[in-house]
Parts: sequence; structure tokens; C-alpha cells
Amino acid sequence: MRTPVVRILAAFLAIAAAVPLLPAQNRGADAHLSRGAQLLHDQLYDAAASEFKQAIAAQPSDPRAHFEYAVCLLSLGRNEEARLEFEQSRKLGGESSYITYYVGRLDLLSNDYAAAIRRLASVAENAPFSDTDFYLGVAYLSSGDAANGIKWLERAVKLSPNDYRAHYRLARAYSTSGRQQDAAREYGLYNQLLSEHKNTETEVRACTEALRTQPSNAAHDVCQRIFDPNDPEKLTLLGQLYGDAGAFEQALNPLMRAVELDADSYEAWHNLGLTYFRLNRYKEARMPLEKAVALRPESYGSVVMLGATLYMLGDDNAALPVLEHALRLNPDDAQTRAVLEKLRAQKAKP
Repeated sequence: MRTPVVRILAAFLAIAAAVPLLPAQNRGADAHLSRGAQLLHDQLYDAAASEFKQAIAAQPSDPRAHFEYAVCLLSLGRNEEARLEFEQSRKLGGESSYITYYVGRLDLLSNDYAAAIRRLASVAENAPFSDTDFYLGVAYLSSGDAANGIKWLERAVKLSPNDYRAHYRLARAYSTSGRQQDAAREYGLYNQLLSEHKNTETEVRACTEALRTQPSNAAHDVCQRIFDPNDPEKLTLLGQLYGDAGAFEQALNPLMRAVELDADSYEAWHNLGLTYFRLNRYKEARMPLEKAVALRPESYGSVVMLGATLYMLGDDNAALPVLEHALRLNPDDAQTRAVLEKLRAQKAKP
């Protein structure tokens, strides 16, 4: 799967190729563009944005600077500012499938699904990036059009078979359409690819090592390279990495942002509830775990965690049926059985 940085640099080169060389007096802007591109490669978005902003100040009419600044703003979650810069780049440099792609993604993030579909569909047959079909499929699904959502997500997994995001969204689409066998296959591929992603991506390895060996602040700086305020899958992954390292407070922010972006993400809700539970914040754990169980009622991990949360809150009447369901899912769970026997005994008392 091509990384976001590769996509960004590819777009930079494509736009640069279409713009004439600037005269000598404007080469200060080129220097800022060059430094900004390297900082983008290193995923240092704040620093890159500063360079591109200086390039704009040096040469306001250069569409490349506005485009790259917009990409940085999008990566930083400053989406409305990004939209303005993409539009400025279009005004200065003309129509571009790269700009259409990014503005379509902004439409999707702002829940304007009709506009996202219109824009992304207009560039899908000659797509600027390999994940165009993925975002188009998500836009169709979000609009309630499951048939077209599945169609474009199936194209996405054929084009980028290692993109775990596409397999995950396709699995969910199959599941809601009653195609459970297809859904199970895609969930299996998603889990396999996600595991490989965790184990091979450079930034994930760096984050894991930093959490193990460095002070909290230093580790946070390393791990924030994974943080993408517009990518719920990466946010969930970051939350999981923090959680696996016992950095539960740090896990909350990316997981809360993930469920805000994708309210139907089982993984994000489950991990958010699990994190609150590990922090002994049972009242806050309840709702995310209820969401996770509603999305996947046969997921033992979420069911038993919800039952434990209700038990810790003292809501025995609510805990009892949940724990009974958990025991049906895993009859060998001796601890759940013991808690159930205690609750049943208390309920049987006059």
C-alpha cells in the first residue's frame, strides 16, 4: 500500500511538472518548497506547513505552494483552511485531478456525501492516487448506497490488496448487506493485514520502541508521527499502541477522535471502552462498550468487558444478562462463571 507521504510527493511532482520554472528573483520560494517537501517526507507537518507558508509569502501566485500548504493543513486536521488553499491553487494553476481528489476527501470529512461522490467519481477512472476508489466507496456507503459502496470497495481491494482499511470497510458493508460469509473473509484479511502493518511499518516500530525505552514526552513525540486527525484506522492503531504499552491516558485522544470520524467502527469503540476500563473510569467505559457490543454482539471480548464494567458500577440487574451472554460465548471462563453465581445468589435473596 502506498503511504500518504508517497501520495503527497507524487502530487507535488505532478504539479511541479506543469508549472514553468520561476525566475531567479523567486528562487527563495523554491528553497522553502524543497525544505517543505523533505519535512513532509518525514511527516513533520507543522514544520512543513511553516515552510510552505513562507513560500506563499515569497511567491503568492505559485500554485504549488498553496497546494502543498493545503496538504499539510489537511494532515493537521485544519480542514476548512485546507479547502481554501486547494481552491486558491486551482484558481492559480487550473483544474487538477489531485486537487479534486483532496477536496472530495474534505467533502467526505464534512459529511457532504453527494459532493464527495461527485468529485471522487469524476477522477476515479483516471485516478490520481490508488485509494481514490476506497474513498469513493466510503462516500457511497455513508450516503446509504450500499450497492455502489460495495462496488467501489471491491475495486479498491483489487487495486490495493494490502490496504487493510479497504478490507475493513468492505467487511462491514458485506455484513450490513447480509453477506456474512463474504464479511468473515474480509475481516480475516483485515486482521491479517493489520497485524502485518503493525509489525512492519517504520513509524509503528519506532513508536513501540520509544514507548518501551524513552520518557513519556519523548515517546509521545515519536508516536505522534502516526497521528492523522482524518484517518480513523490510523487513530485506532495509535490508540492500541499506547494501550499495549500501558500509556492509557495518551490512548484516549486518538481513540475519541477515531469514533468521532467513524461512529460505526467496532475496533475504535472497543478500544476506547477498554482504555477507560483500564483507567478505572467505569462510568465513561460503559457507553463505548455498549456501542461495541451493539456493533458486534458475538464479540466475547467486548461483551465480557461490558459485563465487568456494569458489575463494577454496581448495576447488577444490567450486568447479569450481559455476563450470561458472555458465558454462552465462552463457557470455559471460570472467572465470569464465579461472578455470575454471585450475582444470581444475590438476586435470589428475598
